[in-house]
Order: sequence, then C-alpha cells, then structure tokens
Amino acid sequence: MATREWGMGHWALDIGHGSRGEDFLPSPSASSPQSPVPIVTASHPSSIALPNHEKIRLSCNDGMEGKKMSENLRSQIVTKGVQRSPNRAMLRAVGFKDEDFNKAIVGIANGYSTITPCNMGINTLAQRAEVGIKAAGAMPQLFGTITISDGISMGTEGMKYSLVSREVIADSIETACTGQSMDGVLAIGGCDKNMPGAMLAIARMNIPAIFVYGGTIKPGHHNGQDLTVVSSFEAVGQYSAGKIDEKELLEVESRACPGAGSCGGMYTANTMSSAFEALGMSLPYSSTMAAEDAEKADSTEKSAFVLVEAIRQQILPRQIITRKSIENAISVIMAVGGSTNAVLHFLAIAHAAEVELTLDDFETIRARVPVLCDLKPSGKYVATDLHKAGGIPQVMKMLLVHNLLHGDCLTITGQTIAEILADIPEEPSANQDVIRPWNNPMYAQGHLAILRGNLATEGAVAKITGVKKPVITGPARVFESEEASLDAILAGKIQPGDILVIRYEGPKGGPGMREMLAPTSAIIGAGLGDAVGLITDGRFSGGTYGMVVGHVAPEAAVGGAIALVEEGDRITIDAPARLLQLNISDEELARRRANWQPPAPRYTKGVLAKYAKLVSSSSVGAVTDLNLT
Repeated sequence: MATREWGMGHWALDIGHGSRGEDFLPSPSASSPQSPVPIVTASHPSSIALPNHEKIRLSCNDGMEGKKMSENLRSQIVTKGVQRSPNRAMLRAVGFKDEDFNKAIVGIANGYSTITPCNMGINTLAQRAEVGIKAAGAMPQLFGTITISDGISMGTEGMKYSLVSREVIADSIETACTGQSMDGVLAIGGCDKNMPGAMLAIARMNIPAIFVYGGTIKPGHHNGQDLTVVSSFEAVGQYSAGKIDEKELLEVESRACPGAGSCGGMYTANTMSSAFEALGMSLPYSSTMAAEDAEKADSTEKSAFVLVEAIRQQILPRQIITRKSIENAISVIMAVGGSTNAVLHFLAIAHAAEVELTLDDFETIRARVPVLCDLKPSGKYVATDLHKAGGIPQVMKMLLVHNLLHGDCLTITGQTIAEILADIPEEPSANQDVIRPWNNPMYAQGHLAILRGNLATEGAVAKITGVKKPVITGPARVFESEEASLDAILAGKIQPGDILVIRYEGPKGGPGMREMLAPTSAIIGAGLGDAVGLITDGRFSGGTYGMVVGHVAPEAAVGGAIALVEEGDRITIDAPARLLQLNISDEELARRRANWQPPAPRYTKGVLAKYAKLVSSSSVGAVTDLNLT
C-alpha cells in the first residue's frame, strides 16, 4: 500500500495501509472553505514543491521503487525517434527543451472569453494551471475553445446555437487533444455548455483528465435582496405587468451581475459543476467557489498537480465515470435542486462513457432523494452561500450516511468518495439554513420528475417542487416559436388556467432546443407562475421554475404528439402521477397524425443544418453520434 503525505503549514497527512480518518480532506470553516488535496502516490517524482511553501512528498511500497513509469505514453509518438525531429523542432519553438521531450504533454482547454461574465476570469485560471503543470513535472499546451452566453443569447435566434455549442466544445477538445497526442487534459469552463461539452470529450477520449470550474458569480444586491441574472428576466415581466417602473427595471438590470463568474443560483452552470464534483472529476469544494476569490486560482493549481499524478498512475475517466458515480451525481443534483438541463447532459455523458442510463433512472433516484438545499431559482440562497455552509461535500456526506451515495467510487485524486468525505460532519452546521438538516428537508423527494403520456411517449422533464398546484388541466394556447409566446405573455393575452404549448423548438425542429427563460420569467413576473402551465419540446434555463414541462419527446419536428395539439384542446399536467396528457380520443389523435406534414428545414447549410441532421431525441441526450454506423 502506498504512503501519501501532504504538508500545508500546520496540517499534514501521512497515511499508511489501512488508515482512515487522516486520509481525507478536512472540513472547511464556514467563513473560508479550504480544499487541500492529498495527491495519489507515484514512484516518480518522490517530492514535489508547491508555491507558498506547500510540499507533497510521495513514496511507494508497491514494488515500484527504482522503476520509472513512462509519463508520455501518448505524446511520445510525436517526441521520440529520428523521424520525429521536425516535430520536435516545432515544439522547441513553443518552449520545449531537451529534457522536456520525456515529460507528459498536458492540454489546457481554455474557455476564456469576454463574451460573457461566466468566462471572463478563466484566463487567469489557465495561467495558474500552466504553472502547476510545469511545477509537477509535465509540459502544458494551452488551447482555446468556444463559448456561447446563454444569458445574452436568450430569447433570440442566437440561443439555437447554445446546445449546439456543447457538441462544438466536445469536438474541439477531442480534436486538439487527439490530434496533438496529448497525455491528459485539464479543461476549464464557465458558461452552461462548457461543462458537459468538456466532459463529453473527456469521456470519449478516456485520457487522464480533470475539470476545473471557472467559478460562480457573487450576487448583486438591491433593496436588501440578493440578485442574479434571473432577477432581471423576471423584472421584465414585472415591468410589463405594471408592477415596477422603468427606473426600478434599470436598477435591477444594473445590479444583477456585479462581476466575473457563472450565474449565481443553482442554475445549469452551478448544477453541472456540483455534479462533476460528485462524479469525482473535480476537486472537493471547487464547484461552489466564487470566480473572483483567490481560492479559485489556488484550487486550479492544485488540480494541475492532481492531474499530472493521475497521468503517472493512468487513472482514466472511465474508471471514474461509471454507473455508480453517475448515480452519485444525479443524487446530488436532486439534493441541491439542480437544473433540468442536467438530465439532458448526463444522458449524453453516459452515452459518451458507454454507460447505460435512461430517463427512468432519474425518476428512480428522484423518488428516494430529498431536496436538502434552499437555493435559487425557487429558493432563497445562491451558490456562494452554499459554499460557506459546507459546499457539496457536506451535501454528499448527508447522502452517504443515509445510503444514497456509492462511497466506493474512485475520484481523480485516487481516493474514494468515502475517503474524501470521512471527516465531514454527518449533519450541517446549525448556524445556517442553506443546507437543511436531514429530518427537515425542503422537500421529501427530488424535484426533477419524468412525465409520460400521449403527449410525451418517450418522456418529458419537469421541475415539480415548489409548485402550489401540481395538477392542472386547461386549454392549450399554441405557439410555433418562443418569440410568439413571449409576445402574448407581455401583451396580457395569457389567462389563469391556460397551458402554453411552445413547439418546433426541439433538437431538430429549432434546431438547437432553445431555453425558454424569457417566457417563463415573464410568466413569473406577471404573477401567473402558479396559475398557468407551459410545455415545450425545447429546454428550460436552470433559472426557470413553475409548472413547466420541457424536453417533450418525440418532438414536433418528427411528428410527436405535441405537433398535433390544436388551440383550445384540453391538456392535463399531473406532477404527482407523472402524467402529460392531451385529452382527445385515440381516434382523433390518429386522424391528426395522418394529416400532419413535416415542416421544411429551417436551415439548409451551416452548423445548424448539420446539427439538425445528426441530433438524436432529447430522451437520449440529444447526442450527435448515435447510430452512425
């Protein structure tokens, strides 16, 4: 058994065979969470110096003494041999020396962009990752990848490119890492699709990898309230309903996003970062750190050291991304009240990792996992509050203690989940109410329900917690696009009891499966959140709440029943029964289907046309490489 030691001033680890208790990360203080990470054993090097006088001493008693493990298993194809002299010549131009050609080459997939506050702080993190990779004895190679700002493109034609960007990001990382024969990759992302895009590539390639979240934004403040970007979307509805004036609208707009970082509630970005921590592909506590805090950059550098050791030990993503670890991630998503988009993304990640996962698995986990955290959009607090309250490790420990987490899952650190969580308290601090005690959860069951019925034979996804009227039957108000529905809401044409149907917004029909944050926020702002329902073959933002059902499959563009709904039809949304039903006879439904004609493609060339041709149903993750053979 290997011995590990991590020294950090007054705190150190020295772990031998069979030890427990000392082998794990300490619990953070409420005011300043820390995440010192013990590095897994390697026979080379025996000692690594870190900045700020930190030091990792590594030794091994597994019969590896004196044996040097090859660190460049993949990259040696471009660095070894006489025939690779031209390759080395180009590498020398970017800083390689003679001694570097035996080192691992580690890619840094840098999502830096000034398109969005979510990504504008990432370049600093990439630079810290470079420092860490070099200090750990490897050679970093920095490359860029794209991002789309969901918040800025929301409600426009540009939002059709959001989910598409998940595939572009995945393809770009796979292309760079595989094309350049890299030995591993550290991916840094901020906005929503950065996370699943990176993880799709990581799962496909199966080379040592770690994900670093760019960090969450700190909340804005106005009239004693914490603000997020969703506050601004909702203010539009309030203004249109005459509830606030233009001055107040501008105040909210000006204060909602005070700096760098991803949207602050438990929206899609923070949901996915939290899930990746639970999955074992990110360091403990890293998913809830603020983008602008120093600990975010420190954690990035530590991530670099962990990754280089994972390369030496050949800890591969598919050893970490397993059926059990995905179940862990889904359990945490339920416990924190995460985004509906996590369903779509984890179906895709499971596909990339060749792990069997279906919509029904989410429903099974939902039924047994309570919602423990009081977080926006439907709750009170933001991600930085969760961080101060103990972060994702505190939530995970509560689930582990109640047998709702697989403790034997491996993480990128080389430790198991149970080992990492060993010293975390079984209950959260009584001095906070962000994380509820086990005997007093926000809700007894999870919030992401899978609905089925003649309107969604493949399934649909709904957020059902916090809804005052979990069953609604009403007349359909049919819209062929998001824009048409928003116009009707803002014009006051939607009445209590109506059920909005927004269709031809699915993966193929949009194409791109736009998020409906603008109409749902306008509904909330108009005071109709508990009075109307909304169904769509598109998606919802992580900031959405209310009686809303998305991901309806089959989608309208392929002849799903949502395409056959007519104005005034009675529709039932029954959350407790997990039912989504169009209340017409089977005979009438068959008659309409026989008369339906598919619409002409909205795009015939370019990335959206290619995407529409390749993309699968949302019920299997809207992936673009399904059944290609």
